[in-house]
Amino acid sequence: MNTSSCIGISTMKPCCRILIGYRISSIFGVSHIRSNHKIVNNSSKLHSKSKLSCYNDAKCKVIGPKKGVIDLNRRAFFASGSNWGESKILGKNKLGVNKDSSRGILVIPHVASDFRNHSTSIDSHVNEKGFESIYIQGGLNVKPLVIENGNEVVKEDGSRVQVNGSGVNLDILKDLNENVETESEASNIEKEAWKLLRDAVVNYCGNPVGTVAANNPADKQPLNYDQVFIRDFVPSALAFLLNGEGDIVKNFLLHTLQLQSWEKTVDCYSPGQGLMPASFKVRTVPLDGGDGTLEEVLDPDFGESAIGRVAPVDSGLWWIILLRAYGKITGDYALQERVDVQTGIRLILNLCLTDGFDMFPSLLVTDGSCMIDRRMGIHGHPLEIQSLFYSALRCSREMLIVNDGTKNLVAAINNRLSALSFHVREYYWVDMKKINEIYRYKTEEYSADAINKFNIYPDQIPSWLVDWIPNEGGYLIGNLEPGHMDFRFFTLGNLWAIVSSLGTARQNEGILNLIEAKWDDLVAHMPLKICYPALEYEEWRIITGGDPKNTPWSYHNGGSWPTLLWQVGIKVLQVSFSFFFFFSNYQ
Repeated sequence: MNTSSCIGISTMKPCCRILIGYRISSIFGVSHIRSNHKIVNNSSKLHSKSKLSCYNDAKCKVIGPKKGVIDLNRRAFFASGSNWGESKILGKNKLGVNKDSSRGILVIPHVASDFRNHSTSIDSHVNEKGFESIYIQGGLNVKPLVIENGNEVVKEDGSRVQVNGSGVNLDILKDLNENVETESEASNIEKEAWKLLRDAVVNYCGNPVGTVAANNPADKQPLNYDQVFIRDFVPSALAFLLNGEGDIVKNFLLHTLQLQSWEKTVDCYSPGQGLMPASFKVRTVPLDGGDGTLEEVLDPDFGESAIGRVAPVDSGLWWIILLRAYGKITGDYALQERVDVQTGIRLILNLCLTDGFDMFPSLLVTDGSCMIDRRMGIHGHPLEIQSLFYSALRCSREMLIVNDGTKNLVAAINNRLSALSFHVREYYWVDMKKINEIYRYKTEEYSADAINKFNIYPDQIPSWLVDWIPNEGGYLIGNLEPGHMDFRFFTLGNLWAIVSSLGTARQNEGILNLIEAKWDDLVAHMPLKICYPALEYEEWRIITGGDPKNTPWSYHNGGSWPTLLWQVGIKVLQVSFSFFFFFSNYQ
């Protein structure tokens, strides 16, 4: 962005501002506010809200403190000097076909398309005797021809190619023309997708700051879908980053950071400092003075306008994860090393790691405080939040600058990571072996070495579970509380547990095995279901309160969510990258 700082001069007309209430603070050694915009205060009026203004002759750039020292050893994820960036598979030929210049024939690496059958472990393939079968020669189903190349003669006879008498099967790749047409069609679909994404971009002070949650011109009452949600913007942000468009993500991170410290209230009660808003909206309002001048304002929602009036727990976690992704992909580590950004990370962690009455290392949240933002019986310690919490802790540990002010926080992060991973792996995991153990649980065990630590009664095991769960596979349950286990399969929590390595290697493989075995139930012909099974009949009425929007197999109650597919895509990329990495080294 080619911008300059915003300065507050009373003779200039402000064009944009942020509508927020604020708490008197001295985080950066100054009072009232930790933004880099100058505050415009009207001393003649006793307002409880400050106004952060940008002006017509200033281009609205957020200017932070001096940049920290960049670690020269750090590299972006897609570093040009990486070993597997030079893999012979990822060559110029889009079909993955490598030309062997020494022989004049085509060598086609046979890469299985079903990535769900592969492990992410590189070492697991080293001693496989059949691994060399990946190199399969031939692979072009073309018309009969004879090519003289040096002293070699390449002939095709039927479905085989004769290279100096040696037969090579040509049945691996078929109908190349159709593949090219499909690729062209996919390219057109990609162009259409980018157009839709760009049409959803929201601008503030002339700069892009995010995308709306939904963009349906025919919807005359979009409710809050016309706002920029932190969790909803993450997949859009990753698409922009991978396309080399990092400015919109940087703007988003900095503007949401400006909104972080300001408190909104519900019935005169303020949430904890460090809370990130669930969403924000750019509004155009008349400028004070009554001269008809309009200005843009950022209006955040911390839950005071949400259905059920619940504050978002996952917004701050997603913000940390996206900040880490921004640095890894762009190589701009100076952003995360800024003083205001470092302080924002610490505020989120302090809010999440605050001591309370809870005895578990998992994060205690209320119903509706995450992606499932309506009453669905997920109050307590839902898996989705624990997976995001674990991932955010790992990202924070990598980004925090360790000094006298943060060493205690880093130690707390390390302790919580260890305790949280053990807790989830040990008590959330369910497979046939664990189900048999629960059936044999003794209750009312009062001792430190009790086996049934949460006093789970075997009668809680639902009748559908035993017939549904495969013998080779398992998953992490949706929730765990004293005397209660929620055996529903929540897709986001399980997928993100794999992405963040919250589960063990065996558990990750078990989750993927279960998804494959129960593909018709979890995916079928639609995008992934948010949870399985849905709440039905009286259970639905009691747990959801008879919510008509969450009728069985719709919306949050077992509905299909396209946004969950990008988590599956990450897992496929992990599998394929590890596979390609070994493949290039082997060759």
